[in-house]
Amino acid sequence: MSSEFTFKRLATDGKARRGEITMPRGTIRTPAFMPVGTGGTVKAMYMDQVRGVGADIILGNTYHLMLRPGAERVARLGGLHEFARWPHPILTDSGGFQVMSLSKLRKLSEKGVTFRSHIDGAAYEMSPERSIEIQGLLDSDIQMQLDECTALPSTPKEIQRAMELSLRWAERCKTAFGNQPGKAMFGIVQGGDIPDLRVRSAQALKALELKGYAVGGLAVGEPQEVMLDMLDITCPELPEEKPRYLMGVGTPDDIIKSVARGIDMFDCVMPTRAGRHGLAYTRRGKVNLRNARHADDPRPLDEESDCPAARDYSRAYLHHLIKSGESLGAMLLTWNNLSYYQQLMSEIRASIEAGRFVDRSAEISEGWARGDIPLHQG
Repeated sequence: MSSEFTFKRLATDGKARRGEITMPRGTIRTPAFMPVGTGGTVKAMYMDQVRGVGADIILGNTYHLMLRPGAERVARLGGLHEFARWPHPILTDSGGFQVMSLSKLRKLSEKGVTFRSHIDGAAYEMSPERSIEIQGLLDSDIQMQLDECTALPSTPKEIQRAMELSLRWAERCKTAFGNQPGKAMFGIVQGGDIPDLRVRSAQALKALELKGYAVGGLAVGEPQEVMLDMLDITCPELPEEKPRYLMGVGTPDDIIKSVARGIDMFDCVMPTRAGRHGLAYTRRGKVNLRNARHADDPRPLDEESDCPAARDYSRAYLHHLIKSGESLGAMLLTWNNLSYYQQLMSEIRASIEAGRFVDRSAEISEGWARGDIPLHQG
C-alpha cells in the first residue's frame, strides 16, 4: 500500500472519471460513495457489513465526535479506526455544517465560531486550527477545511461574505494541517448559486495546491438543476489530477448526473436514514415497505441482488418488522440500501472503463422509471 496520498485517473468517458486514491490505510476506487458514520458508527450496521457491501471509505463527523465521546478521549483509545473497528480510510468533515445547522446560540467571527452543544448546551469554540486539531486527534485520513455553509436561498452579499471567509479559513487550515505523509486535507468550494463566486472560490483554492477539492453548499434545498449548473461551472476550474468530492449528495440520480460532470466522491445520510424509516432503494426505484401492498407478499425486494437483506427476506416479513418497530427492520433495509448504493458505484466504475457510461446510466434510469414489480396476487 502507498505510503503517500495519491490519486490517478484510470479511465475517462466524457467528463466521467474512473480513478483510484491510494493511501497507507487502503485504496479508494472512484467514483466512490462513502457511508456516513456520524458518531463512530454507520447506523444500524456492523462495520464488517459496511466493508462487505463494498465500501472503501467511511465518513466521520467532527462536530458529533468532539461533543461525544470527545476527540481527546478517542485519541487516548487509539484513534477512530481502532475505536470503531474500521481499519480502512476515514474522511472527517470539519464540523462546520453541523455547527451552522444544529447548534444553539452560535456566534461567527473571523477567528472561528462559538456555539452551544445541541446535546447539553455546553459552550464550545471551533476555529480552523481547532477543527484540524480535532480531525488529527481522530486520526482521520482525509480531513476537511472548516468552512461556512450558507443555506439557499440566501442574499448575494451573504453568500459572498461566507465564501470569502471560507477561503481565509482554508489558508489557516492548510497551515495547521502542515505536511502529514499519507494524509490529505481538502478545500471546499463555496459560492452558493452564484456562478462567478463559485469560479473565484475554486480558483483561489486551486492556488493553495491542496491534495483534493470538495464542492460544498449544495444539496441544501435548491433544485437539482441548480446543483448541476454549479457543477458545470465549478468542475472545469478544479485541477484534473486531484480528486473532487461533492459533499452531502445524494440520491442515486444525483450521483449519476454528478459523475457525468466530473465528480469522484460522494457521501449522504440518505441510504441509512431511509432504511430506518422503511424505505428501500432498489434497481426498480424506491420501495416503501410501510405500504400495505407488501403485507402478504412472499417475494423478496430483489431476487437478483447479492445482498441477503434484499434477496432472502420476504417483503411481507420486512413490512411486518417496519410496522412493528423492530430494530431488525431498520438493520435489513439499511443493509439493502448501502448494498444498492455500492452496487451502483461499481456499475458506474465499470461502465466508465468500458466507455459505456452514458448508455449504462440510461439503462439504470429506465429501470427506476419502470417501477416496482406488480402487486402480488396471493
